[in-house]
Amino acid sequence: MSTNLERSSPTTTTPVSSGFERLVSEKMELRVGRFERLGIKLFNVANCFISLGQLAARFEYLVHSITNMEAEFSDSIPPVDEILVIPDLLLHEHLGKHPMVVGAPHIRFFASNPIFDHTNQLIGSVVLIDYQPRDLDDEERQSLSDLASMAEREMAFGALYQSQLEIIKQNRNLKRDSLIDPLLGTWNKSAIVRSLKLEMERCAKAMKPLALLIASVDQMEFLREVHGVAATDMILVKTVSRIRSCVRPFDALGRFGTDLLLVVLPGASHLVATAVGERIRASVMMHPENIDSVNAALTISAGTASTDIFPEAEPETLVSLAEKALLSARNAGNNCVVQAAPVQPDMII
Repeated sequence: MSTNLERSSPTTTTPVSSGFERLVSEKMELRVGRFERLGIKLFNVANCFISLGQLAARFEYLVHSITNMEAEFSDSIPPVDEILVIPDLLLHEHLGKHPMVVGAPHIRFFASNPIFDHTNQLIGSVVLIDYQPRDLDDEERQSLSDLASMAEREMAFGALYQSQLEIIKQNRNLKRDSLIDPLLGTWNKSAIVRSLKLEMERCAKAMKPLALLIASVDQMEFLREVHGVAATDMILVKTVSRIRSCVRPFDALGRFGTDLLLVVLPGASHLVATAVGERIRASVMMHPENIDSVNAALTISAGTASTDIFPEAEPETLVSLAEKALLSARNAGNNCVVQAAPVQPDMII
């Protein structure tokens, strides 16, 4: 789990793959540019393009420029699966009437060599453009073919990069899915416990307190018996939304049990944890839910525990203390927040 995943709720984490994808695209553009510059020098032509579809789209920012016009002309000639050399475009049966041949910029020479992908499918071509009639001898044709082969290799590397990117995305999604509760969109139990342990280590090193809060809707068992699982699932989803609105973006929220929600509050003292619990309690109480066309008043109980009161507590101990505090809240009649205290006795349901 990365640092961002550990410190924030699932819904606040920003994907990081877009930067890598953009970097791959930029690197490929640089590599293609190197081949084009090499082609210009090798064949002493006005321009050389690696065309992989709509070439003009690459140069649309150069509106009305010679390069843009050359790219548009190249796009008008579909790639073919063998070398194509037209020594003098004015003498060509069809292209001799092209506006960019008979008019500005007066293109006179065109040559292309196909580019194939790893499955031997035609995907583009290396294009040569010049403004004087000329031809390619056998050696130059072989060089053009070699240049196309080198470009094919780069395309293969690019495809490999894309495949790796997709694998990284899929693995990230699979790993993320394994940490998230599918109904609530919060961390699941194993993920929230891991987050608690990591945050306790960080806070201990920084000499800061940490608090946690365990909460549940008081009416959940009754609602499940009367209205069924679907209704209680809806209540849980809305309760999670209420809790999220009451905590900080970097506080971790997870499903700790069937009806239990655990919030990890790094840097929070026992007073802050109690204040957060009261804020959550008020938010839930002020928003009754409509269930089967009936407004149902809901309340929530919570137990808190903090390292400023229990400085030597291990993560499991701190959770146990918060659970006992929640039990005390229920025994006190629900709809309240109880703070774990060093002398708090064990209570029986």
